[in-house]
Amino acid sequence: MSLSITSNSHDVIDTISLPIEGMTCASCVSRVEAALAKVEGVESVSVNLATERADVRLTGPVDRTALIQAVEKVGYDVPAGTTELAVDNMTCASCVSRVEKALKAVPGVTEATVNLATERAIVRGVAAVQDLIAAIEKVGYEASPVNTGVQADNEAAEKKDAERAGLRRDLTLAVVLALPVFVLEMGSHLIPAMHEWVTTAIGMQRSWYLQFVLTTLVLAIPGRRFYQHGFPALLRLAPDMNSLVAVGTAAAFGYSVVATFAPGLLPAGTVNVYFEAAAAIVTLILLGRFLEARAKGRTSEAIRRLVGLQAKVAHVSRDGRIVDIPIDDVALGDIVEVRPGERVPVDGEVTEGRSFVDESMITGEPIPVEKAAGSDVVGGTINQKGALTLRATAVGGQTMLAQIIRLVEQAQGSKLPIQAVVDKVTLWFVPAVMLAALLTFVVWLIFGPSPALTFALVNAVAVLIIACPCAMGLATPTSIMVGTGRGAELGVLFRKGEALQLLKDARVVAVDKTGTLTEGRPVLTDLEIAEGFDRSQVLAKVAAVESRSEHPIAHAIVESAVEQGIELPAMTDFESVTGMGVRATVDGARVEVGADRYMRELGLDVGGFAGTAERLGNEGKSPMYAAIDGRLAAIIAVADPIKPSTPAAIAALHQLGLKVAMITGDNARTAQAIARQLDIDEVIAEVLPEGKVEAVRRLRAAHGQIAFVGDGINDAPALAEADVGLAIGSGTDVAVESADVVLVSGNLQGVPNAIALSKATIGNIRQNLFWAFGYNTALIPVAAGVLYPAYGVLLSPIFAAGAMALSSVFVLGNALRLRRFQPPLAMASDSAH
Repeated sequence: MSLSITSNSHDVIDTISLPIEGMTCASCVSRVEAALAKVEGVESVSVNLATERADVRLTGPVDRTALIQAVEKVGYDVPAGTTELAVDNMTCASCVSRVEKALKAVPGVTEATVNLATERAIVRGVAAVQDLIAAIEKVGYEASPVNTGVQADNEAAEKKDAERAGLRRDLTLAVVLALPVFVLEMGSHLIPAMHEWVTTAIGMQRSWYLQFVLTTLVLAIPGRRFYQHGFPALLRLAPDMNSLVAVGTAAAFGYSVVATFAPGLLPAGTVNVYFEAAAAIVTLILLGRFLEARAKGRTSEAIRRLVGLQAKVAHVSRDGRIVDIPIDDVALGDIVEVRPGERVPVDGEVTEGRSFVDESMITGEPIPVEKAAGSDVVGGTINQKGALTLRATAVGGQTMLAQIIRLVEQAQGSKLPIQAVVDKVTLWFVPAVMLAALLTFVVWLIFGPSPALTFALVNAVAVLIIACPCAMGLATPTSIMVGTGRGAELGVLFRKGEALQLLKDARVVAVDKTGTLTEGRPVLTDLEIAEGFDRSQVLAKVAAVESRSEHPIAHAIVESAVEQGIELPAMTDFESVTGMGVRATVDGARVEVGADRYMRELGLDVGGFAGTAERLGNEGKSPMYAAIDGRLAAIIAVADPIKPSTPAAIAALHQLGLKVAMITGDNARTAQAIARQLDIDEVIAEVLPEGKVEAVRRLRAAHGQIAFVGDGINDAPALAEADVGLAIGSGTDVAVESADVVLVSGNLQGVPNAIALSKATIGNIRQNLFWAFGYNTALIPVAAGVLYPAYGVLLSPIFAAGAMALSSVFVLGNALRLRRFQPPLAMASDSAH
């Protein structure tokens, strides 16, 4: 975030640094300094115009809001920043709601989003990081700023590994200690011979003493975490999942202790022990936590794979020799060597060498792309057999791969509109469950059969344990994490999480033509030769004449000749004939190139090419003709060709039940010709860039929710206006600010893939939420004992703990199915064509 605080050794805030927007000159600096100096508690102010920051030195605590208001009062702004915090000890959906509520209450916070699966909080506003951390700690959780970079990622991974190792250790110990307790008590109830053996060999009382010792160890060592967090949360009147487990197991354990050591305090017929319930509940919930931690690790595998694409070392030219340096030390403009088989370390422009580079990890395109001097290369891609020398054009966080990782992390941490309902419910869910447990206890105590106290205790504990809202908290974020991660692997980047939900509701996909449906540059598409002429010689002469013209069509003809290895002959006497075409002398031959009217003026009959001209006209192409030494030699067409991947993409969108519209500035005839070729449903042609927004609005009014696909530069207003904007990633410019979704491959096939992934992810979330809510709705009444009067069925606290653990594992397992999502279209390589 763009705010910082420096503390002295006495932990008193003495400096606040604020970003300032809108300053243009020295008088602005003076104005801001004077305004801040008037705030009570400010000792001195230093404002820097170049860095646009104000460093405010304080004599004591000062309300940050007062400083911001002082700046705004004199006409300048303190922009909102974004802070990302790692939050520890969250266990369920109610924790998420509580942390969010605490953050939103901090002055200066405009928006706060907390994610249980990533254990992150993203906060927008002008509040200080320390204030945010203090607010989180006040409600019983721990927080720290999230660091970025490879080292920070490694540290976070190590922390998660240590957490999983700790859970595995605690689970193993709990199993070893709880198993004898379970066997002694449940074995005695279920197996008569076992009961007899315990009574004669050990004695029932001594068996209870042994169970007490073992259960105490279970609760005190592996189960300690539940009490450390659960009871303080309860005292703050903010109970969470830990509170449910702590109260439930403590009740069962406490009752058993009284039954073991002071049975006279209990009513006759109620002296029973439930040590096995307390021990088994802790063990089963630890099992659920361990499985959760393992599954959570797999949800973020896409990010880890992307991070793994980064090279660790670069071979850089320094002082005339090649040295190996860490990737973080490469500077902009450095000359970097890439050897055969190595990963490209940074984004750059090739200065020497020729090779093929496998870019499939970034773009999804399977065919290696040829690179030579002047070509752009992307960090993380794999060089094949040749050696390349490149100049670094983007390093660190500016590389394409770093931008992709950042976009995926942002999307994974985002909250969908569907989550808002869940948050409202879960904030009150745990208190409601505790109330339900208390009500269950009272009802059974008053109306239950004998021994009423035993029934009341067992059923109240079952209600507490069955109702942990872990599954609710994990239902949405885990699916988002896996879905957006899978999208990144397919070259589909969701910049905003909401797009993941909104995209599935699109009814019409509006597509910009140039650069989206087509290659975005004119190329020679047709060259038909008259009898008696040689194709190469005609193309050489025509290209030689056109080499003097600045027209894009001329460039396309020259480029085609060069690509075919045709050497351009010498040309003299060049002349441009206004409204007609061009003429020149090439190798002693008179060459004239132009439209049909130019040929007629030269007295030449173009009727021999009538069939070809009609076909070209139907395809929206304008034919040109070439004459050599007074004879008609060729018919030529230059057009912006349709990308080879486009027809399959349009067909896939139709299969998904969507209408496809084309918005273009091109003339209506060309647009309609392309629409016919591609089976596009609606065409809006001859639209200026500013008219695209109005076109998007018209389509929305006619068809409903709209997704707009463009190149993200001149289409920015339309991308922003659409319900979901999808930008075709161009070069290394990934973070297209106006788009909600970025298609890295530059390939329209990413659109049906993105829509299909949206439908799959939201469907997965709905399955998770149905399970989580349905499970709780159905099993809380069963745990409370509603089936007992009619069927004599009660839910043991042990089975309740098992079912609770299973619900979270089910939700995570279901979310992980998205890793196997298969897109409707496998990416084809446009660059290969």
